[in-house]
Amino acid sequence: MSLQNTLLNHVKKAVAELYKADLETVEFQATRKEFAGDITVVIFPMLRVVKGNPVQIGEAIGDYLVKHVDEVRAFNVVKGFLNLEISDSYYLEFFNAIKGNDNFGIVSPIQAEKAVMVEYSSPNTNKPLHLGHIRNNLLGYSVAEIIKASGKKVYKTQIINDRGIHICKSMLAYERFGEDEEPSENLKGDKLVGNYYVKFDQEYKKEIEALIAEGQSAEDAKKDAPILLEAQEMLRKWEAGDKEVVALWKKMNGWVYDGFDITYKNLGVDFDTLYYESQTYLLGKEFVEEGLKTGVFFKKEDGSVWCDLTDNGLDEKIVLRADGTAVYMTQDIGTAIQRLKDFPDIGGMVYTVGNEQDYHFKVLFLILKKLGFDWAKNLFHLSYGMVDLPSGKMKSREGTVVDADDLIVEMAQTAGEISEDLGKLEGYSESEKQELYKIIGLGALKYFILKVDPKKRILFDPKESIDFQGNTGPFIQYTYARIQSILRKAESTLDENVMSSAVETSLHEKERELIKQVQLFPEVIQNAAEQHSPALVANYTYDLVKEFNSFYQNISILGADDSNEKAFRVQLSQVVANTIKNAFGLLGINVPERM
Repeated sequence: MSLQNTLLNHVKKAVAELYKADLETVEFQATRKEFAGDITVVIFPMLRVVKGNPVQIGEAIGDYLVKHVDEVRAFNVVKGFLNLEISDSYYLEFFNAIKGNDNFGIVSPIQAEKAVMVEYSSPNTNKPLHLGHIRNNLLGYSVAEIIKASGKKVYKTQIINDRGIHICKSMLAYERFGEDEEPSENLKGDKLVGNYYVKFDQEYKKEIEALIAEGQSAEDAKKDAPILLEAQEMLRKWEAGDKEVVALWKKMNGWVYDGFDITYKNLGVDFDTLYYESQTYLLGKEFVEEGLKTGVFFKKEDGSVWCDLTDNGLDEKIVLRADGTAVYMTQDIGTAIQRLKDFPDIGGMVYTVGNEQDYHFKVLFLILKKLGFDWAKNLFHLSYGMVDLPSGKMKSREGTVVDADDLIVEMAQTAGEISEDLGKLEGYSESEKQELYKIIGLGALKYFILKVDPKKRILFDPKESIDFQGNTGPFIQYTYARIQSILRKAESTLDENVMSSAVETSLHEKERELIKQVQLFPEVIQNAAEQHSPALVANYTYDLVKEFNSFYQNISILGADDSNEKAFRVQLSQVVANTIKNAFGLLGINVPERM
């Protein structure tokens, strides 16, 4: 039984015996730093069933708990807050139970739990991944890892947008201007294709200007530009299965996939299964027919099919055009249902998509519920804000995006420059330095993005993210490396028997605080999984590192008075290091053994 459950039962007993009253719940919170104590019982909510002065009620319950609960050694009351001090023996018992567990806090998949599918990345095949995709990938991957660590099986997936007019724009520009150019060592396939997407836009603008000069309105010129009409014709040919168009589409998409794979590997994200829009865009029509029969949808005079969501505070939403062709909503309805057919053990899905699609997902989830799918209540839109740079907004078609590959390289270079300036890398070979720069640079990027609540917009500054002080990835990585240095030194001076024996000692205040912080880790994982928020894990890790550094600065670890005390402090440092490593693993961040 957890400490909180033990206290809950005894507080209820205390109120029953002292005041002849029944409490339904008891409110607990962490004791504020300025007061003595570890856990606080909030008295004010009890006043609904217990009449009296909250301070006197707190005193009476505190006396009862000290007499009846071994773990409670003392208490104090501040206004309506009963602050309980927990015994050293409780914290030492906890510490001895977890000190050999490298996976403390991480739960193996629970058979009774339904699996969760997490969708992220989902790029278009007409351009390389950029900074916006990086936030999407990091969030989706981390949420998947956190949900997995909370005890559920997870499938990571993406739906690749590999068809449509935007794809045909790149294809047409390549056909016109490509001169059989192919990817090379210096030009990844996704970048090559992206260059032709930019080229299309440049030529399109030229043609618009020419038509306006001939007297057309800007609106008409945009519709009538020959290059756009050609792209639309190419799309019609693709949909009709034209051999030449399909062959070009396959070739160029193949180049893009090869390029994406390199970026994903460098970023450290992966997928269990892939879906392609070219294979899913016709899905969903059969469910529109079903919905028409059951009254979920209705047909307008022109033959188009709609869903009336006005009773739910939304509007009417089209699900099938008058000519019988699908819209994105139709496809998303069909794809969701198809995934449940492909993976029957799924009980819910997480869609990692920017906040500009908030309304779309409200509608999608509501329609799926109206169609009678019980699992629709377990669908979640992991909505996130955009990533801005000091230089302003990014535009793919104008070629002004921050390329993901370039940013990853730049982060490693910046990490290298700062590390060299700080003189932290004596005795490293050149290859070791380069590997470390990658770990620091990527860790800085990931942490900077993941420590922020997903809903918030981010202004990303690469140099600010690579700081060895403050709430940054490198600061946490440096603390981990410092602990590894302590452990290496301790190896030669501590006896194995002393290291493996149970710890029995009185705790220094800094040791208590550190164990208390470690103890929170399992709860943080569960909360982060429930809230789909890597920021909870990131900021917990920063708090843990701050607590360790306070412990390190105030207590001698290797210079402890006796071998048992020294062994305990080394073991405590090891537990902290494992917790940092596990927490950062959930964020997709590596930790270096030395820095």
